[in-house]
Amino acid sequence: MHETGKDTSQAVPQPSPNQPAAQEVALVIPIYNEGPVITEVLQEARQTFPHLICVDDGSTDNSAALARAAGATVLTHAINLGQGAALQTGITYYLQATDLPYVATFDADGQHLTSDVTEMWQRAKAEDLDIIFGSRFLSDVQEMGRIKRIVLKTAAWATARTTHMNLTDAHNGLRLLSRRAASTLNLKQNRMAHASEIVAQLGKSGLPWAEMPVHIRYTDYSKAKGQSLWNSINIVMDLLMGVR
Repeated sequence: MHETGKDTSQAVPQPSPNQPAAQEVALVIPIYNEGPVITEVLQEARQTFPHLICVDDGSTDNSAALARAAGATVLTHAINLGQGAALQTGITYYLQATDLPYVATFDADGQHLTSDVTEMWQRAKAEDLDIIFGSRFLSDVQEMGRIKRIVLKTAAWATARTTHMNLTDAHNGLRLLSRRAASTLNLKQNRMAHASEIVAQLGKSGLPWAEMPVHIRYTDYSKAKGQSLWNSINIVMDLLMGVR
């Protein structure tokens, strides 16, 4: 069971009305204990994309309240169900409650840039694509540690083995989907396995897709949350078990 809420406080920055992407793209943003950064992330995102759908996945801090105060629609999980479940909740809400033609999955820790979402939307429109995958390995600037690089390369290899989609960065959380593509998703996997599940389900759809470079903003906060050695080991184990 989830609940929704918005804060209409005048202190919330108003989105820019002069960007066409703002009227066509919703952002789905999973949240889990992102209190230290979520206000800044959402205020920045809202400058370009006013349609923010946050899914608080059982946070124990005040992330949900902060997201509402920043102007987002907030859906809540009573307990932590994992990022796959949070994405599915957000995408289902997007399909049922909006008529926007596109949705982007967007991280809550400040790593993703709205400028990349705009470029993905522009390419999808220009080339009539239903799916755009972001890739950290197609960008000229890469600022990730050696362990992270090995993990992501392993992820790309394992995902290609199981889905036959040759992506350079299968586990990048920044993706743009048309309504048609979003409606094909029925995510069941948690932890990092959901990223491979997304690729597999989108691959089976047969819809036109592309991969394009995106730029990741690595901060001390995002590195602390997502690049621990133990987390990397768990990702590799999940992937290797999946290709047996």
